[in-house]
Amino acid sequence: MTDNRRIPQTRDDWQALAASLVEQGLENRAYLDDAFVDAADGATLTTTNPATGETLAEVASCDAADADRAVSAARRAFEGGAWSRLAPGKRKAVLLRLAELMAAHRHELALLDTLDMGKPVTSALGDMAGAIGCLRHHAESIDKLYGEVAPTGDDALGLVLREPLGVVASIVPWNFPLMMTAWKIAPALAAGNSVILKPSEKSPLSALRLASLAREAGLPRGVFQVLPGFGHSVGKALALSMDVDCLAFTGSTGVGKQLMQYAGQSNLKKVFLECGGKSPNLVFADCKDLDKVAEHAAAAIFHNQGEVCIAGSRLLVENSIREAFVEKVLAAAERMQPGDPLDPASFMGAIVDDTQHARILEYIRRGVEEGATLRTGGEATAVGGKGLFIPPTVFDGVTDAMAIGREEIFGPVLSVFGFDGEDEAVRLANDSDYGLAAGLWSQDIDRIMRVTRRLRSGQVFVNNWADMDQTVPFGGVKQSGNGRDKSHHSLEEYSDLKSVWMTLTP
Repeated sequence: MTDNRRIPQTRDDWQALAASLVEQGLENRAYLDDAFVDAADGATLTTTNPATGETLAEVASCDAADADRAVSAARRAFEGGAWSRLAPGKRKAVLLRLAELMAAHRHELALLDTLDMGKPVTSALGDMAGAIGCLRHHAESIDKLYGEVAPTGDDALGLVLREPLGVVASIVPWNFPLMMTAWKIAPALAAGNSVILKPSEKSPLSALRLASLAREAGLPRGVFQVLPGFGHSVGKALALSMDVDCLAFTGSTGVGKQLMQYAGQSNLKKVFLECGGKSPNLVFADCKDLDKVAEHAAAAIFHNQGEVCIAGSRLLVENSIREAFVEKVLAAAERMQPGDPLDPASFMGAIVDDTQHARILEYIRRGVEEGATLRTGGEATAVGGKGLFIPPTVFDGVTDAMAIGREEIFGPVLSVFGFDGEDEAVRLANDSDYGLAAGLWSQDIDRIMRVTRRLRSGQVFVNNWADMDQTVPFGGVKQSGNGRDKSHHSLEEYSDLKSVWMTLTP
């Protein structure tokens, strides 16, 4: 679509590339059965740049008829075996070609996510690195996983085989459009499944561009398809399909619960969920470098405008250092103000749309009403007189009875709690419906081990926030879901075990 050889460096460079992309025309059709097509009923949805309010494209809005056709194509592809029965090493080669194409077009892909959902382009480039790394990791892993031979006597041979599930429907969110896509499709494709991707209606553009790269890489017909549209239409149709074998979802807990109901109403398909979070970030008084910790604590909530499932939205600080530490967090927040998403110097960008913008502001209003102390931020702002922006917002004196202290806001709003001692810290941290992530800052190794074991969370970051790579699984407990992305554990989720018992003639 565009020349990626010139590497954009400045805001002017990114603006020029954006103008070029829009002028050339953004792909706005669904990718179904190896062809780009309009929705069956011709319906479209509007995708808008939240930093400017400008319309980017009218994108095909798929429905049940499109879902049925995609599922049929995916099933044909799976049963045909061109991908599902292809040797793992050959699947690896195709996926590595796709990773190389993504790397060659990384600036274009990053820009599509920036235009579509408002994240800073520097952050979007980081997402691209993560997405490419994910694809490479699973491609390289698939021909290195072995089956098992059971410990039997001489009269039998027991084998444990790992086989692809079949048709996988992946429903991904708008906050990390292409990175979340990679987390879902890379292990599913590597394992030999056919995959139907439903990107968020708020950010479908990079997924549609990825479809053309997948075709160029050599994925067979019907193995990978992209159906843009709304969750209540095409998403629901995929979830209720009797011929979809697995549903992989990242998004809100409420939608996750609906999808599990749909699975029960249909064919008991496997459902892997990565849902919401209200992650605690515990800071103990024995930390040596409070300036550094404060910088990380601020980034943990204000990165990506706070539109992050594992955002460290609950900051729990030991009371003996609380006031001094909060001042340092406020100073760090001042350096993280929103700016033009196309400016590489911007730490924060725009809120994804009017609905989310209004939701965040309503939570801020409730926080004030419930008696929390607003220390900074709290009002909508604009950049260049345009856009949906909210600055870093910090509430102190938050209690676990307040909505801002319990409910997922999905915006740049930090709630500060105080605690005295480990027991109170752990009680506050675990007093949540969610259990996606937790942070722990301390120099005391005994305390680290004690508290880490007691935290009810799918992952615990010790003296960091979210410093992880593809080698460890990502997912939560409680109402944060039940699935795992990344690492070889996600490959296990996208395959079935088959036991084979052979009786041997003596």
